[in-house]
Amino acid sequence: MSRIDELIAEHCPEGVDFRPLAEITSKSTGIKWASVADASFKYIDLSSVDRVTRRIGETVSVTAADAPSRARQVVRTGDVIFATTRPTQMRWAVIPEEYDEQIASTGYCVLRPNNDVILTNFLAHILGTGNFSRYVESNQVEGNYPSIPDSRIREFKVPVPPLEVQREIVRILDTFSKMEAELEAELDARKQQYDYYLRKLTDPSEIDGRIKVGWKASQIGQLCRLEKGRTPIQKAIPGQYPLVVTASARRSSSEYQFDTAASCVPLVSSKGHGVASISKVYFQEGKFALGNILCAIIPNDFRELSAEFITYFLQSRKDFLLVPLMRGGANVSLTVDSLRKLTICFPPRDEQDRIVSALKAMEALIDDQAYSLPTELSARRQQYEYYRDKLLSFKELEPSL
Repeated sequence: MSRIDELIAEHCPEGVDFRPLAEITSKSTGIKWASVADASFKYIDLSSVDRVTRRIGETVSVTAADAPSRARQVVRTGDVIFATTRPTQMRWAVIPEEYDEQIASTGYCVLRPNNDVILTNFLAHILGTGNFSRYVESNQVEGNYPSIPDSRIREFKVPVPPLEVQREIVRILDTFSKMEAELEAELDARKQQYDYYLRKLTDPSEIDGRIKVGWKASQIGQLCRLEKGRTPIQKAIPGQYPLVVTASARRSSSEYQFDTAASCVPLVSSKGHGVASISKVYFQEGKFALGNILCAIIPNDFRELSAEFITYFLQSRKDFLLVPLMRGGANVSLTVDSLRKLTICFPPRDEQDRIVSALKAMEALIDDQAYSLPTELSARRQQYEYYRDKLLSFKELEPSL
């Protein structure tokens, strides 16, 4: 008999209570922006939570002056947040200490567990179960942006075994989560190393701030032709040509717009909801189509300037060269004209090629690890999911007469 079997036999041999989340959790409080003056907060929007790792990644700082309309929920350490917009993506996370008293989007249902009844991580593991996923799918409201009301989330009934049983289950499941985290950290370390060399190799400045010998600076519009994509991404007819979209994986198109090499810059925010952000700048060559929310940057003279080098240069500096140029309220975007006026720096063509070759070699190394590590990660996740669903399946206690 396992330790959990012993605890169940001792504390709840007849079964456990199933209680609505509304009874064992409370809601978050709302922020009053007028009362916080110039204070700055980390904002957890709908894209901040990684759907795989269940951790909070990139956030932005907001104040009363620039906070999006959805930035209204104050979260605390130990809260569990679940995204109610496109809920079948199953985007949820536990709020760590570094985000205590920060702000979350109203697109999240914030569950503040009563730890005298249910442990934070026990609740978090339940949100990953097939039972909860099926409940969400059957209760979501369809539309352009499917959603599920907070009230329906709070109606979901969860098993509430004694705390001694919860602690043992959490100990086991957290062990699997820790092993996953270690593998993810190894891959992340390689990516951080790559980002360092990306910035270093494309940096045009000497230590004293002067531009490096042999490097030039000029506006993109003086060096390149800029053309906006013409293909509506959702209406594209699949075909033989790559279709560059705002994702690493290419789609396809029956027609092509370009037959050249180009750096492709997204013109809309990768996050939306009033937050300026660009996740990636893309390189493409040959015959290809371009989505109508991107702009192609094509060198006038390929003997002087490499489109691939432009891509790396803009990618390494996107957060302080491209993102500040974005404008708008709910729909934040970048204009082609603002790109034309942007100044870039570049070395002689042979040095550009050397930099590109070095970065591509590093990418290949990371890609090799990105193929091997996910195999091990997948095995760990399957093991975790098996034990999670097994350990969180309880007999419901029969109501007393």
